[in-house]
Amino acid sequence: MKYESSDSSGLQAPFRGKLKEEQKKTNTSNYQTRKANFKLDKDVILAESTKTQFDECLAKLRFHKTIYSDWGFSSVDPLGMSTILNFYGPPGTGKTLAAEALAGTLDLPFIQLGIAELESKFMGDTAKNIQAAFEAARESSAVIFFDEADTLLGKRLSSVTQGVDNEVNAMRSTLLIELERFDGIAIFATNFAKNYDEAFRSRISHHIKFDLPDFAARKRMWDRMLVKGIPIAGERGLLIENCSELSDGFSGREIRTCMRLSLPKALLAAESLGLDAKLSIEHLESAIKQIRNANAEVACGGTRRQSIGDAIASKKLLGIN
Repeated sequence: MKYESSDSSGLQAPFRGKLKEEQKKTNTSNYQTRKANFKLDKDVILAESTKTQFDECLAKLRFHKTIYSDWGFSSVDPLGMSTILNFYGPPGTGKTLAAEALAGTLDLPFIQLGIAELESKFMGDTAKNIQAAFEAARESSAVIFFDEADTLLGKRLSSVTQGVDNEVNAMRSTLLIELERFDGIAIFATNFAKNYDEAFRSRISHHIKFDLPDFAARKRMWDRMLVKGIPIAGERGLLIENCSELSDGFSGREIRTCMRLSLPKALLAAESLGLDAKLSIEHLESAIKQIRNANAEVACGGTRRQSIGDAIASKKLLGIN
């Protein structure tokens, strides 16, 4: 599907016209924009279900004039200028990368924020920081991205008992107001979308679920990770096929970790035998098994063992046997 705009970003007016006008301004905010380093088509590999949702989301931006002006949808959706996206799914599935790549694909600046950049020890300053972040995005027509957004978009507190509760509610109320005023692209990412306040959830244009990569996506990931300079034992295509099967249920981040673990294994094995180093399926199988064991023992069983250990330590401190 071709862009209707002749501009390289594919954005129709008013997004593109606004960008050219706003880029002339100087951004005086503490939240500086940066150039996005990635593009969706070159750098992001998504499961087919996620890619379909992404294409539908991009269509709103690509055909904004058609939808809102030519077809007249602005008469019933006057706030349709903004695009508020929510990326949710397991860790390591590419939410942060996709947010930056979306900005890169649209040729827009990028602002990435987490709670650490917004939170302040001074009462009322967190809300001011949120206002400043949106102002920075408006000044430069940047895509603004909030990581770990469940902290920001969580349910507002109904029973306020202390100053910190007031601060949390003020922060979330300010964010709601800024989203209403914002006429650009804002993206939130979370591993825990169910924690969102309903007021935020209803204002989000597109909820895009980032699934773990399917078999086809895993094949593309392994193909990308096995860069040309790595010497391989055996046939490359077969190695990719086997690894794609063995890594079922892995995120893209875990596949990359497999490579980080397996390459030293290949070098150590070659060194001990006095041979030239080559990456084999045995090295990769070992790395995959290592990650599966870590996931089972650290993420799940480890939590239980730690809880038991903490309980024993607490009893000792209290003098209880």
